[in-house]
Amino acid sequence: MKLSEEIVAIQDMAKKFVQKEILPRVEDDEREHRFQGDIVRKMGELGFFGCPIPEAYGGSGLGFLAHAVVTEEIAKISGSLRAAFNMQTMGNAREIFQYGTDEQKEAYVGKFVSAEYLGCIGITESNAGSDVASMKTKAEKRGDRYILNGSKTWITYAQVADAGVVYAYTDPSKPYKGMSAFIVDLHAKGVSTGPTAQKLGWQACPTGELFFDDVEVPVENLLGGEEGRGFTLCMGSLNNTRLTAAAGGVGAAQGLVDEAIKYAKEREQFGRPIGEYQMVQEELARMVVETEAARLLTYRCAMQKDDGVLNNALETSMAKYYACDVASRVADGALRILGAYGYSSEYPVERMLRDAKLPQILEGSANILKMVIATDALGYRKANR
Repeated sequence: MKLSEEIVAIQDMAKKFVQKEILPRVEDDEREHRFQGDIVRKMGELGFFGCPIPEAYGGSGLGFLAHAVVTEEIAKISGSLRAAFNMQTMGNAREIFQYGTDEQKEAYVGKFVSAEYLGCIGITESNAGSDVASMKTKAEKRGDRYILNGSKTWITYAQVADAGVVYAYTDPSKPYKGMSAFIVDLHAKGVSTGPTAQKLGWQACPTGELFFDDVEVPVENLLGGEEGRGFTLCMGSLNNTRLTAAAGGVGAAQGLVDEAIKYAKEREQFGRPIGEYQMVQEELARMVVETEAARLLTYRCAMQKDDGVLNNALETSMAKYYACDVASRVADGALRILGAYGYSSEYPVERMLRDAKLPQILEGSANILKMVIATDALGYRKANR
């Protein structure tokens, strides 16, 4: 697939950035669980978070395909930093741009794109994961304020975010239709955070809990200015964040393929590089083909969005499910090729394998996405409505 000159230019910029800024410190930062806020802000300054955002709001307007390409390059080396493309771009800047009022767009979009504000997305609760409608967080309107109470868990950037889109029920008597979305200042009185259990991977990416205790949210921060649209906005936002997850899966898979090829050409057994043995070639061939197939599904999804087809939930679900599933399988293949060295922190495959498992869970689990795809195929519920 031929990319435009503009996309190739920002792709090359991302590649150079990875080599200069990320690769020299990724292992140490992951080992120390060190949040790379300085790198996130540098990516913001370079425009990495602004591809699907118009220039009028601080973006580049390069589109969704450019966003996927840049995300892929970062994900080849770091899952922790890949997360920023949802926190800054799709889950906040793009969601506010797509659904917010003119005043909300003006106030927030550019700040997330530049990483002046670090963002987070407040959906998941202890009993509300795939079943978003079962959330318990509430927002009660009192005059020119909403009073927000509840908690969120497994929130990326919870401990470092400045603001984010938070979902809550404004009318708990109406499942789905009583949910609303708010832009919340996470430095406001009544907001507190707590850590989540230690994770298998993405060790340099903060994940935690958010607690809201009588937090005052101005009426003008009701996303879109209308109550009861929260579930619709959430599904629309997930249709964007899942593209980022798919691109991250492609990047993770490609990074593992690159490491496996490098090792297979260098490692010798019985007097020959192991890459000359057919069983290693068979493993690599499957890894390469599945990664390319995942890339094509992801790029198709992004190109549809660039063509104005933003409600392509079916194609987005396919791309996200397949790309993240491939990342996990390719990680297993890389481990088989490297053997004991793949299990050792002496080589990056050990870390990359751990990182490759998370994408199957976040932004909609594999099982949920397979339900979306299957029910569409059966005609029970069309995904692109």
